[in-house]
Amino acid sequence: MAFLARPSTARLLRPRTSLAGTALRVLLAILAIPIILVPIYAVVPPVSTPMLARWLTARPVTRTWTPLDRISPALPRAVLVSEDARFCRHHGVDWGAIREVMRQSGDTGPGRGASTIAMQVAKNLFLWQGGAYIRKPLEIVLAHWIDLVWTKRRVMEVYLNIAEWGPNGVFGAQAGARRAFGRDASALGPREAALMAAALPNPVLRDPKRPSRRASSHAAIIAARAKGAGDLVSCLK
Repeated sequence: MAFLARPSTARLLRPRTSLAGTALRVLLAILAIPIILVPIYAVVPPVSTPMLARWLTARPVTRTWTPLDRISPALPRAVLVSEDARFCRHHGVDWGAIREVMRQSGDTGPGRGASTIAMQVAKNLFLWQGGAYIRKPLEIVLAHWIDLVWTKRRVMEVYLNIAEWGPNGVFGAQAGARRAFGRDASALGPREAALMAAALPNPVLRDPKRPSRRASSHAAIIAARAKGAGDLVSCLK
């Protein structure tokens, strides 16, 4: 009687192993893109993924790249105290904030409250908006890389130039200031800077041009904190 030969274990595992290898190569290729681009973006004005998405769908984008030296110091101070008070003290990731948010959320993962400015830059330059469970670990890795390669002033400069600051594709401090207040980013006062900081991360709902009473109250708190920031903003000088 003839017996059918059983396929070897190696042959059965080969397709699965090949698929895993392909997935690993794809992941490494994806990670290689920001690893290469971050040093380039240390000197070249970058474009964010939300901007690219709008261009690819034929929607308008309004942005004028503006060096940090030509942005009113009131704006980075307001953004720092509002978005990332330990900006000058950590290396791209605020682990204390992450632990606190995870404790409050029952270990479901870090939310926006734990996102540093470097992490937001990483997300807006290289990643996507949803899927935090997968995205957050990548944000953390890229934020460390960005903080290692760039100066703190460069991190803030890029953030202020890629942040969305109004409906219909308004990006960056200059375009946001012109739309909201009819003046250049260099001419922003403390109250206007605080209103722009209070609009983040959703300037469509929290329009600095027409702030709600709640947004105005929040901006007043930000302005007070920025005024007394002291050493918190020392790395921006």
